[in-house]
Amino acid sequence: MVSLKPLRCKGIYATISIVMVKTKKKASVIKKVQLHEKDTGSSFAQVGILSTRIDELAKHLKTHKKDNHSRRGLLKMVADRRSHLKYLERTNKSGYDTLVKKLELK
Repeated sequence: MVSLKPLRCKGIYATISIVMVKTKKKASVIKKVQLHEKDTGSSFAQVGILSTRIDELAKHLKTHKKDNHSRRGLLKMVADRRSHLKYLERTNKSGYDTLVKKLELK
């Protein structure tokens, strides 16, 4: 999480927190679920990255309960992950099952 300088907004100081997945953490998640050595864009890798981002954003929202802009992004990521998982379940059932176990989703 990166904190930026306070902003002056209608007489109120507000700090902006940006939730991002660090490059090393992202690489380790991809390595955990990748299909082959150079796999970074398959549905397996995308589900892994989205799951990591969802976990970090959920932790952020527990402390910043009124951050509705980030909440909307979280809902969009959850929907995106769900559509990837539906696709995997439909096309590669065994791969779907192993991915769900690796990421501890269900």
